[in-house]
Amino acid sequence: MARIIDVIEAPNQGPTEMVVRVPPSGSGDFQIGSQVIVRESQTAVFFRDGKALDTFGAGRHAITTANIPLITNLLERIFASGKNVFTAEVFFVNMREFLEQKWGTPEPITLRDKDLGMVRLRAFGNYSMQISDPQLFVTKIVGTQGLYQTAQIDAYLRGVIISRMTDVLGSSGVSFLDLPAMFDELSAGIKAKLADDFAAVGIALKQMFIQSVSPTEDTQKAIDERASMGAIGNMQAYMQFKAARALGDAAQAGGEGSLAGAGLGLGAGVGLGGVMAQALTQAMAAGQQPATAAPTAAPATPDIMTTAEAAAYLKVSEADVIALIEAGDLKARKIGSQYRIGKAVLDEFVKG
Repeated sequence: MARIIDVIEAPNQGPTEMVVRVPPSGSGDFQIGSQVIVRESQTAVFFRDGKALDTFGAGRHAITTANIPLITNLLERIFASGKNVFTAEVFFVNMREFLEQKWGTPEPITLRDKDLGMVRLRAFGNYSMQISDPQLFVTKIVGTQGLYQTAQIDAYLRGVIISRMTDVLGSSGVSFLDLPAMFDELSAGIKAKLADDFAAVGIALKQMFIQSVSPTEDTQKAIDERASMGAIGNMQAYMQFKAARALGDAAQAGGEGSLAGAGLGLGAGVGLGGVMAQALTQAMAAGQQPATAAPTAAPATPDIMTTAEAAAYLKVSEADVIALIEAGDLKARKIGSQYRIGKAVLDEFVKG
């Protein structure tokens, strides 16, 4: 035998619960005379077969054939078949304003940027809303979407927000570096885009705020690199800057623990100086003033040199130095498979 629900209410609906379903699962069995108790912050919506039947405002209501038109039509059909019980679900909709609702991008979004080319960003914010049409809300969210738990409804609304937010940011043409100064304008644009989407499911969007837009690690690295070469400013110089920094890193890694590494470090240092000198020359030709570097002392010339160091000292190739040694024109001491040359020998050779 069906269990008749005589009192229909949701006394424990919390301030953050958007909807409470009675009964929690399945359909309830109601009859003429059942009492519906609705609190001040609630609206009760009877729902059956995918359709909202009637809406009850705050107060105590008795189900009768006199005061509930749509349910009355249902009851007439039920009574015609000899029954006095009808089945339905009742959704108690919370009519409070929901404040500080959080939204955020679950994954970074990729946008075209006029300064950086392409950026990947995360965005976070909050919004406030209020259910404006309980019957439409129950029909669209519960009936169409099949959602009635608050977490499910929040996830659905966040998806709508992220979609509209991405659209507004992508069409704004604002560089990521300028976004913080545009949060108010962008928030207003997102709210305007979302107003119709929320109204279509019976919700009034009260406020919408962007709190933070932050880059991913890769995008932040690109921003830091661009800031590092800001005094140069053009793409060709930027690529030269990156090549010079890579050479410097290679020289530092190769110069530890071996004399051969020292030779590599010297060669890389020469290449680094040439690249940076070319970049600075181009910057000056474009009317930009490079930062003034503090004078540094010239490195001391070692008394005993490798063939690479001797070549740099004589400003010739290392192959030329080796050829002079093998021809007997330049005195050197062979240790293992490598030559060592005294600075005094090189000075005498040059005086010749």
